[in-house]
Amino acid sequence: MKLTLIGLLFAVSNVAAKNATVETQDWIKDGVFTQGVEGPAVDANGRLFAVNYGQEGTIGMVTRQGHAQMLLKLPNGSVGNGIRFDKQGNMFIADYVNHNVLRISAAALRKDLDISKHLSVYAHNSNMNQPNDLAMMDNGIVFASDPNWQNNTGNLWRIDTDGSTHLVETNMGTTNGVAVSPDNKTLYVNESVQRKVWRYNLDADGNVANKQLHIAFSDFGLDGMRTDAQGNLYIARYGAGMVVVVSPRGELIEQINLKGQYPTNVAFGGDDGKSVFVTMQKRGAIEMFKANFAGRNFAMSVADQGAKSPL
Repeated sequence: MKLTLIGLLFAVSNVAAKNATVETQDWIKDGVFTQGVEGPAVDANGRLFAVNYGQEGTIGMVTRQGHAQMLLKLPNGSVGNGIRFDKQGNMFIADYVNHNVLRISAAALRKDLDISKHLSVYAHNSNMNQPNDLAMMDNGIVFASDPNWQNNTGNLWRIDTDGSTHLVETNMGTTNGVAVSPDNKTLYVNESVQRKVWRYNLDADGNVANKQLHIAFSDFGLDGMRTDAQGNLYIARYGAGMVVVVSPRGELIEQINLKGQYPTNVAFGGDDGKSVFVTMQKRGAIEMFKANFAGRNFAMSVADQGAKSPL
């Protein structure tokens, strides 16, 4: 896809951003999750979920600060990475081992049923390297990053609401974080090793066009991303020990310093949707800080399901 001149003009490298005087705190202490902790996502009831609770291949659930428990052990050697919820409350999990996107029904999560009996393969494609992170449009269309870490390359997939998989772009850099804007008209995809974030125009059917370089960095890696209700992009800077905030125009506007150096992903929650939960590799922990705006997904889930977060 053609890179426009406008996209290049919005690209930023090594731009000085305001160091936010934001206090971070441990939401879940060291070692509760493994060093593979990833995929934070908050449901409409305010519960925070992340992968690899206690051991690889599990999903953990956090009900309040300092309180985490096992949700389930994934079958067939599956190991989760990114997690997302749709507007109905169904959970989707990127299973990078078995090339799947898994689904847990909203009914099972709401009614505390035997989760293992309500877990299914939503999408599978053996041509995927390893589905890594997920982003979801309001209409249920899913995007999955698909890195090949050994070759520093990656793909981008679209998964339609019938579970069918469609290769959107191949031969990218090491695709990792993905996010959708609040108006569902922009898709963001980052490349960890290349330290670039791309943006695409997005239509109602999940078709992408007009690829532009949104922002680039000169050091450290990029991992999971989320947008807030204003369209700002929150990016986990792996190795830099921070989450950076980037405007919809690609301007680096803020950076939040964390306790740990290796954030892997972010999710919004809390009573007002402004609590940002950050999964921390190496520590096996989850940190939290308060943002200026609620998260895009938080606003969507509360409006649709009328729930309020206990976190």
